[in-house]
Amino acid sequence: MKVNGEQIILSEKIPLSEFLQREGYFCDKIAVELNGEIIPRSRYASVFLTDADKLEIVSFVGGG
Repeated sequence: MKVNGEQIILSEKIPLSEFLQREGYFCDKIAVELNGEIIPRSRYASVFLTDADKLEIVSFVGGG
């Protein structure tokens, strides 16, 4: 699987929510695109990732 352009190997399907938590992302401060589709936060637990997926994760940064 590719995450933000970096190759990551998944040995099994994993829920998006579990992957994000394991990688240290805070779900309320990111946007996720999976294979070209924006995934609503409400679906993170029901969407499963496979080794063939392409994931883009964007963090929101506050400032002025």
